[in-house]
Amino acid sequence: MGMISNIGMYSLLMVRVFKKPQRRRIFLKSLMREINDLGLNSVGLVVFTSFFVGAVVAIQMYNNFQTSSFPIPDYYVGYATKVVLILEFCPTIISIVLAGKVGSFIASSIGTMRVTEQIDALEIMGVNTPSYLILPKVVASLFFNIILIMISVIMGIWGGYFAGDLSGSWASADYIQGLQMESPSFYIYYCFIKTIVFSFMIATVPSFYGYYVKGGSLEVGRSSTQAVVWTTVLIIITNLVLTQLLLN
Repeated sequence: MGMISNIGMYSLLMVRVFKKPQRRRIFLKSLMREINDLGLNSVGLVVFTSFFVGAVVAIQMYNNFQTSSFPIPDYYVGYATKVVLILEFCPTIISIVLAGKVGSFIASSIGTMRVTEQIDALEIMGVNTPSYLILPKVVASLFFNIILIMISVIMGIWGGYFAGDLSGSWASADYIQGLQMESPSFYIYYCFIKTIVFSFMIATVPSFYGYYVKGGSLEVGRSSTQAVVWTTVLIIITNLVLTQLLLN
């Protein structure tokens, strides 16, 4: 019953979220603030994570190819690294990382407003609080997470390039040749479809937990933890579903 009740409350909250914002100027101001808080402040973490994981992926691909029972050219390291980053690492793993960083921030910020009765005060003034508080976060997440995933793909590829350049395991020219090999164009669409779905979850699930928190500061902390856990679980499950639907 608790899960069904939460789904119903989440659906009703989303209906209120996507009502037309009351004032465009206030909405745009909130949107710019959320882009800074949720997007720009995450660029460094995404760059750092993607660069080193891209290097690790390239090294693992090279070692697997070397131990293969039949010879695989070195330029396949670049191709395999590119495909792995586009299909799985960048849209899924980076989204999970953002669920921890961004999700906890969203849940705690809205939860603090709830327990300090700021949301109640806004509602007394006739403000549609779900639209006012959550809609800018959803739009900012959908807009900027796509940019973050693009940055992640680029930095992951650069990480693989420098891993080969520094270790001398494979030639840079071979790695670049592998990057230039043609891959199905649908892989790009698949990457961004997953990014959009995961971005929506990252913005709305923590908002739900923060909006309906009850109690004090201790409950806000617990709500933030729950938000991160459930957002991560939903991303993993949805990743399986989308992979089955889109790639089969």
